[in-house]
Amino acid sequence: YLMRHPTANNQRTDTVSEALVHSAQLSLTGNMGDWVTAHFEALYDPEQSFGAGTNTSIDRNQVQMRKAYVLFGNLEKSPLYASIGKMATPFGLTDTVNPFTASTVWHAFGGLAYGLQGGYTGNGLNVSAMAVQGGAQFRAHNVPVDDSNVPSKLNNFVLDANYTIAGSTMIGASYTKGSAYCQDFPVTHHSSCTDANPAYDVYLQSHLGDWMFIAEYAETGDEWPGTFNPTIPQYAASKVTSWDIGGRYAANLFGKPGYVSMDFSRFIAGPSGAPWEKQDQFVIGLSSFIAPSVKLFGEYVHTAGYAPLNFISGGNGEPGETHSDSDAKSDLLLFGVNAAF
Repeated sequence: YLMRHPTANNQRTDTVSEALVHSAQLSLTGNMGDWVTAHFEALYDPEQSFGAGTNTSIDRNQVQMRKAYVLFGNLEKSPLYASIGKMATPFGLTDTVNPFTASTVWHAFGGLAYGLQGGYTGNGLNVSAMAVQGGAQFRAHNVPVDDSNVPSKLNNFVLDANYTIAGSTMIGASYTKGSAYCQDFPVTHHSSCTDANPAYDVYLQSHLGDWMFIAEYAETGDEWPGTFNPTIPQYAASKVTSWDIGGRYAANLFGKPGYVSMDFSRFIAGPSGAPWEKQDQFVIGLSSFIAPSVKLFGEYVHTAGYAPLNFISGGNGEPGETHSDSDAKSDLLLFGVNAAF
């Protein structure tokens, strides 16, 4: 389950129940005059932390600086802007209609990196370009620096452009020089690569009355070398693909504004029949705003396939084995609250 990982240290038996804090964030944005804005976001996320141990261990209960950057621009006076720091990279839509659960496209390609970004916004057109620090970045980007993962050069980049038609339908496309899918076997997070593996993304978001629809497709330009396990040679290396389609309807629920949504997304990392071939995620969501900044939500989530990025094709067990499992299935009921101030 993508919003709850890693699970190996945090799950026993086939049925699990939890009552917990998924995440807490504190963001501050300050204007330092007409043209300079500073922003930072501190994040506490024990459910998605990669710290060791269970979700009550100290390593998984740290607060991190998720984003921090300075932005130069004033859209009332100029359509151009620039920012520098740690920020989300402008690759893809990576959005969701779900009230809580992210799509597999975000999980696979949603970027976070150090870099320098510039852009233009006006008349429905948005264009962004970001010079990304090399090496293995925090999420979804990796270009080798002197055959290492040391981030000592601005040698990666991301490009994105989208256009909104009649204020209701946005179409866009993105490209990055180096995605995260470039390591050799066995695959480990943030390890070095021999060559960069580019990726592209196309997306659509449309608002039609009370309806909102999204569709997105992302794929690497080359095969991911690490998806070939030499002890299971019948499965060739594969490109990484992820796509998402979903819809949401604005409804009045018990006298309060809310949404009913449905979404399907898929992650593909292997050829047909491989244990790491794919992971599907299907979500039905219901949410209601009992106050302008308080949302109650419920979701039914069905996942099919288990393809974790770390050691996806094996290498952490006996030769010829992998912990990926194309036949794995999970069903979840989630109830939660999102409150902001």
